[in-house]
Amino acid sequence: MSMTKLNASAATLTKNRTEDSRSPVSGMCVTCVEGCIGMCEIGKSAYRGHEVIYPQPYGIITAGAEKAYPVDLSHFSIMGTAVGAQGIEADSDRAIFPNVDLEVAIGRDNGIRLKLPFMIPGLGSTEVASRNWDGLAIGAALAGVAITIGENVSGMDPTSTIRNGRLIKSPDLDRRVKLFQEWQRDGYGEIVVQANVEDTRLGVQEYAINELGVRTVELKWGQGAKNIGGEVKLDSLERAQQLKRRDYIVLPDPFDEDVIQAFKAGGFKEFERHSRVGMVDEKSFLERVKELRQTGAEYVFLKTGAYRPADLARAVKFSSEAKIDLLTVDAAGGGTGMSPWRMMNEWGIPQVELYSLLYGYLDRLARSDKYVPDVAVASGFTLEDQIFKGLALGAPYFKAIGMARSPLAAAMVGKTIGNAIEAGEIPVYIERFGKTREEIFVTAPGMKHELGERFEEVPAGALGVYTYFERLAQGLRQLMCGNRKFKLDLITRDDIAALTPEAASISGIDHVMDLDAEEVDRIFEG
Repeated sequence: MSMTKLNASAATLTKNRTEDSRSPVSGMCVTCVEGCIGMCEIGKSAYRGHEVIYPQPYGIITAGAEKAYPVDLSHFSIMGTAVGAQGIEADSDRAIFPNVDLEVAIGRDNGIRLKLPFMIPGLGSTEVASRNWDGLAIGAALAGVAITIGENVSGMDPTSTIRNGRLIKSPDLDRRVKLFQEWQRDGYGEIVVQANVEDTRLGVQEYAINELGVRTVELKWGQGAKNIGGEVKLDSLERAQQLKRRDYIVLPDPFDEDVIQAFKAGGFKEFERHSRVGMVDEKSFLERVKELRQTGAEYVFLKTGAYRPADLARAVKFSSEAKIDLLTVDAAGGGTGMSPWRMMNEWGIPQVELYSLLYGYLDRLARSDKYVPDVAVASGFTLEDQIFKGLALGAPYFKAIGMARSPLAAAMVGKTIGNAIEAGEIPVYIERFGKTREEIFVTAPGMKHELGERFEEVPAGALGVYTYFERLAQGLRQLMCGNRKFKLDLITRDDIAALTPEAASISGIDHVMDLDAEEVDRIFEG
């Protein structure tokens, strides 16, 4: 089986003329004929050029890599036991899965409390994130999890007030923060404001701390989907020129007269806005963390991507030196609202390898009695078995799992169902469950009881996110109960076993045939 697909993908709206007969090396049709209109990536690139680099259609999709990596989380199996219970009495009437405690506290003082070990990391200025923010923020707040406002939100906000290069007012950032704050319950969950190069120059995090009461901010070193700065598409000349004035990289140059005429004539329909890449060094990193804390940040996070091992080591070491409250590490193949498609598939260290390196570096800190930051990992997590395996791979250092595409999918589905209910045009597949929100969303009756009249203000997208997280929570509790682990901090690396020698070698997790060898000997030897 080919590990990657070349020259044609649903992500770039391309396909081969001879779909059943492609060269495995080039991805081209085995017979490329003159007269073909060019449906593959090579052909489409012949007339649309750089537009074909990115997943399409922009603004209403998220994209995730389709590369099949040599080792992934399916190469591990969760190990249960029939003996005892940890974290609760070993009593069949008490050791039941609803009693599994999924709460987790993160930060140097354990001051950030999450009801579930989930985070929604870095949804920024892409159109798809903006269109679904109500569902994401309110759903996260109701579920008691953390959500991060990603890069470039204020710089992209056409109504932002920027004076002398500094942010004075950002209605979109205000809205995003306040939506979470207004729906947060009992102090659970957290709203986090992230910053890249342009955000830092604008003073976005200082604005969020001083004007919006945000207590947690995040520095960003890339992501798992790409190793360049963030990018979006712009469909108006005015927006392109505004963002060029705000010191973003905009391609092609929206002030070039030839470009203006070509755009007006319909030669192309979208500009690209790009962010700059950061330049990491320990001194400036430590200074920035200190600066943010002096500004009033109670918690400072760092998010890094799937860079080479030396960069991961820098992230771990610098986080220890700065006493970062949470380090999030995003592996290759992660999802995005818009990233170069081939880059998303072909750069960076994938999940199992990156998490295994990360565990080793954190353990090295611990063995040296150095400060070990709390850690979250991200990249393609969608269901409870993956979540369990991710936490076990890095136990006891991994505290939470980051998910972006999957809760965004839940928000979009919830919103679509809500619109269908309002229009009275519920698809048959959904109508079998009922015709109202209370009938269709399984968590709605309980939420209505909890919220009372305010339930009517909950967007259907938020119901989708909350209900999705409720499913993950119950599934995770069931897996943990089967392992007889009733609290998250009791999960260990031997709660999973490697199914292949390669997975065992990479991760340091015992192969299933080697697991429990010493205990087996003790059992037989009495």
